[in-house]
Amino acid sequence: MALTSRAVLVALAGLVPVALLPAPLTVIVWAAVVLALCAVDVALAASPRELAVSRRLPPSVRLSGTVAAVLTLRNVGRRTARAVVRDAWPPSTLPDGDAPTGARTPRHRVDVPAGEQRSVTTTLVPTRRGDAVAERVTVRTLGPLGVAGRQVSLDVPGRLRVLPEFASRRHLPSRLARLRELDGRAAVQVRGAGTEFDSLREYVDGDDVRSIDWRATARRREVVVRTWRPERDRHVLLVVDTSRTSAARVLDATRLEASVEAALLLGVLAAHAGDRVELIAYDRRVRARAADSHSSRVLPALAEALAGVQPALVETDWPGLVGQVRSRLSRRALVVLLTSLDPAAVEQGLLDVVGGLTRRHQVVLASVADPELEQLRTSRRTVEEVFDAAAAERTSLERAAVGVRLRQRGVEVVEASPDDLAPRLADTYLALKAAGRL
Repeated sequence: MALTSRAVLVALAGLVPVALLPAPLTVIVWAAVVLALCAVDVALAASPRELAVSRRLPPSVRLSGTVAAVLTLRNVGRRTARAVVRDAWPPSTLPDGDAPTGARTPRHRVDVPAGEQRSVTTTLVPTRRGDAVAERVTVRTLGPLGVAGRQVSLDVPGRLRVLPEFASRRHLPSRLARLRELDGRAAVQVRGAGTEFDSLREYVDGDDVRSIDWRATARRREVVVRTWRPERDRHVLLVVDTSRTSAARVLDATRLEASVEAALLLGVLAAHAGDRVELIAYDRRVRARAADSHSSRVLPALAEALAGVQPALVETDWPGLVGQVRSRLSRRALVVLLTSLDPAAVEQGLLDVVGGLTRRHQVVLASVADPELEQLRTSRRTVEEVFDAAAAERTSLERAAVGVRLRQRGVEVVEASPDDLAPRLADTYLALKAAGRL
């Protein structure tokens, strides 16, 4: 038996006869009346088990996107079901209007005549990556009086894959335009350093004498130089660090969220450049892996792999990570480490093994910088702020020193705020490509 607010109001209405006839018998009689009304209502209510419930929803949605989860209720009984349906989705998938307290699930009132079916829709707006799971649907059928009814929770499993938002997509058109300039598909043609031969042209003042083609010069009887463009079909390996440092919050999100956005933008850009893109998420073991040679399938593959990746409260196994890189790369490639520039973590792990990577590959380390650190450095109005500024200054100096040591070992270091990390990393990739270093 499930009681409603009407049952409570009926019970409270008994205060009137009790006040007029203050006797134990009055209380007993009124309680019997309330129980009788509830029993009759329950007896006349349709059985919730006679409602066949099915669920329909898309397999995936992007973070902060909107999707409709549809429940279809088919009444196989003989009575009209006056039902209240509660779909138990996690609060992180519900819009503010449906879950103002962060814990309430949406309810739907629906009448389903015998032999017919009705549908109810729950609007989902996920705010967290990963798999959103709804296991049960609670159905309460009420009697004609609406004071009581029957209630049951039915197993109607549903799973929604919440993919990364890819908010850095807005930076893609400008980077693709620069990429077209690099590989010759636009009017601007890259001349000078590169790895892939493009064409021959006459020598002009300022050209590097090392680019002179002596055989062509002898044939044409004029000085001719080679022009180059960045080589295509390179291998780009994106390594997303999912260790404890990725769980630190910078502004409104974790460092991992900024790394995911940067990995998506660079992966799509490299795929358009004709490079082969591969991704691994790693801390002490591989948490996710994605690889696809076709440019149109790179973004779905990366998004699907990164959807369920979450920070793990463990230290990164840097020797193990280097072993993973070596097992996947047989020739020179671009290795992008999306990790933290935390001095303690870098000095105790990465610095000891990064030399083994830079000897064979071009290595880029991309790290999220905390904008609040700069605010602490510049605010010195009170004694407390001066101490905070001193601590922030020391932290900045330590990070800068670690960056210098990494660059001495051949690592390109990119450090930017969460919103700027993805475009900065894409710009670094284009600069390396234009310089012929990939």
